[in-house]
Amino acid sequence: MHFGHEPIFQWLAQYAYEPSMVYIGVFVLMIASGFGFPLPEEVTIVSVGVLAYMGANPALFPPPTVGAPVINGYEAAILVSLAVFFSDNLVYWLGREFGRKIRKMPRFEGFFAGPINEKINRFIEKYGVYAAFVFRFTPGIRFPAHIFLGMSKFSYPAFALVDGIAVLISVPTQILLVYHFGDPILATLYKFKVYVGITLAIIIAYMISKKLWQRMRLRFSR
Repeated sequence: MHFGHEPIFQWLAQYAYEPSMVYIGVFVLMIASGFGFPLPEEVTIVSVGVLAYMGANPALFPPPTVGAPVINGYEAAILVSLAVFFSDNLVYWLGREFGRKIRKMPRFEGFFAGPINEKINRFIEKYGVYAAFVFRFTPGIRFPAHIFLGMSKFSYPAFALVDGIAVLISVPTQILLVYHFGDPILATLYKFKVYVGITLAIIIAYMISKKLWQRMRLRFSR
């Protein structure tokens, strides 16, 4: 399969017939990714889907022994979704309790420097906890964004609800599509992500331009 060259997939593939090890590895990878380490969350998610596809097609991917345990796609969809949701919420709570200290730590200083963080702050101020929905689909800024959301003391139930909805949209769908259709669906998934990114960019641009227009109208009406 073309996805086989990915280092994350290669690492998880060692345990393709040890589902518990894969799920433990996924939790570790998701927490590390949630903290900004260069471990693409999407690659981990798709890797689990590929391993589930391999387990569901023993004729194409013979197991090492007859009756070897395999990764079930539906079980994987649930457990990986929980891992992603847990990592998001862990970062949110750390931001809520220790946000200012984390921002000063040498390991994380780079995440909170530059104009991008000013934009994140302004976006949170304008759209509140619902910004969490957008951040879930924006790789690279999830860690500082969730820290800022925690520091802003937004309602945790609201954050959990919005983040949970975003996780349900993005995580189990990818795993189950790859589980059922294998490698050929990956190109379609990539195109889908591009379209989602474009759609989110259009929505954000519309919301910002609407705010600016309202401010301009208010200023000239005085």
